[in-house]
Amino acid sequence: MIYPTSVLSSVTQRLSSVSESAALDAQVLLAAILGRPRSWVMAHPEARLTPQQEAALTEKLARLEKGEPLPYVLGRWEFYGLEFEVSSAALIPRPETELMVDVALNWLRSRSKPCLAVDVGAGTGCIAVALAVHDKNLRVIVVDISLEALRLAQRNIQRHALQERALCIQADLLPAAGVQYDLICANLPYIPTDTLRGLPIARWEPWQALDGGADGLQLIRRLLARAPTAIKPGGLILLEIEASQGEAVQALAQAAFPHVEIKLTQDLAGRDRLISIQT
Repeated sequence: MIYPTSVLSSVTQRLSSVSESAALDAQVLLAAILGRPRSWVMAHPEARLTPQQEAALTEKLARLEKGEPLPYVLGRWEFYGLEFEVSSAALIPRPETELMVDVALNWLRSRSKPCLAVDVGAGTGCIAVALAVHDKNLRVIVVDISLEALRLAQRNIQRHALQERALCIQADLLPAAGVQYDLICANLPYIPTDTLRGLPIARWEPWQALDGGADGLQLIRRLLARAPTAIKPGGLILLEIEASQGEAVQALAQAAFPHVEIKLTQDLAGRDRLISIQT
């Protein structure tokens, strides 16, 4: 590959046809290949690649030009200031999901005793790991129906040395009945099936982790049906939702928990994003 000006500018130009954030993507990609911080890459546009690094760049650029998401190409991604292994076995962690972690951690700090949490539909395990890293007394059950996703989550648990406080269980939503939790976190599939068919993400990210059924609420509805016996009195349930589902999920939550506080919170973009059920 020939770089007429600099590697950074050349990669940015090449990615401009497939990415709305070509400059940022180029910086992140080169930082990963060079093993340097992104700030270093920006400050050293004259940087040269070794033959091995150039080969890696060529391979990864080809994947990006086919539409593969940058996190999958890199094999890792940041969430809540922590690095996670990512793969097509699970959804890519997204910034809007950090709202759930913020709310959960604020609530956990108000508790006087160690808590037991469950991360339902955990995928990479990013929610569970972020909570356990920031609350040293928290124990968390990490649940996913996909064994491949659970293996990914387990590797992320090991990456952050949380094996003693995080347990992976393969299950359809909640594990076996009988266990009650202080905190239930769930970022379940919430895209309606017909909508999902027209979205580019369906080509790369796992359909099972995106498809929320006909109205997008199939799994949320099922979880809420089981939640009253799974949450301790005084516990908290957090549900991430699609921006148009606020009123519908509030109604479902109120039907399941008729005498408790139901709160709808917006993300940084001002869109409905999180349902909180304080039991």
